[in-house]
Amino acid sequence: MADLTITAANVKLVSGSTQPIIAGAAVTAAQLVYKASATGKALLSDNDNPTPEVRAIHGMALHAALADQPLTLALNGAVVELGVILTAGVDYYLSGTPGGICPRADVISTDDPIRVGMALTTSRLQLDINDPGVTL
Repeated sequence: MADLTITAANVKLVSGSTQPIIAGAAVTAAQLVYKASATGKALLSDNDNPTPEVRAIHGMALHAALADQPLTLALNGAVVELGVILTAGVDYYLSGTPGGICPRADVISTDDPIRVGMALTTSRLQLDINDPGVTL
């Protein structure tokens, strides 16, 4: 399997908290971002980056934004509709592709297994972000 292919029009908040932020780079709907400490802006999270801040997940983008544009994030605990692309009951993780989401089986050696959440249905993901601080 590979990273989830998410159609932007399918991304919708079902429930949970959101937060406005300014994008620090181009971001598409459903990409995972961290909040850069130097600028306070949203940048793409990446599980195989050597910098802990870049491996962190602050939230999931609910729509696209270009650099320096407003962006709304779904925060930990939120339920997000992604379209029928999930397997119910499966855990999903931050991938080695910046901002990407993949099933656990695709987290490879040298990656950090940073859990994004669990599929509640074939289309809804509940964010349950957890970084155990381990590198495979």
